[in-house]
Amino acid sequence: MIEVVSSLLDGRGTRLRLRPPRALTARQFKALFAVLAGAMWLVAGLGWLTGNVFAPLFALLHSALLALALRWLWRSGERGEDITIGPELVEVSRSAVAGTAASEVFRAHPYWVRLRIEETGESISLASSGKRVEVGTFLGPGERRELAGQLQDLLAAANGR
Repeated sequence: MIEVVSSLLDGRGTRLRLRPPRALTARQFKALFAVLAGAMWLVAGLGWLTGNVFAPLFALLHSALLALALRWLWRSGERGEDITIGPELVEVSRSAVAGTAASEVFRAHPYWVRLRIEETGESISLASSGKRVEVGTFLGPGERRELAGQLQDLLAAANGR
């Protein structure tokens, strides 16, 4: 998901906030876990009634693993990138989890920044002074093409072209 925040402190510049797309809301993730765990426990209960005394133990273990996997999946969707493009600065910062401080990974003057797009459009990177950072790796192909177009326009505007 690409979110455009167009006014920085002085009103001259643009920030692109990139986040991975989410298929489910937090409530839907909880409902998914409840349905899957409920089905496991139903089968485990039937297994226990027919004499499999280990079925509830395996259901408990499987429920815990499922909860951990869904939690990891949800947390991986909270990462993001901020690309700030102004007349004097291009900056890329990343956060591993929403709400945490973003770490700066790239900073350069827009005149010296070059946008590199792979022929297939699978990789978009910004480069300057020997430093190179790939952006939008978690976006889908259509969103990457949109990001490339927006970055070209913003960098051209920042350079006065």
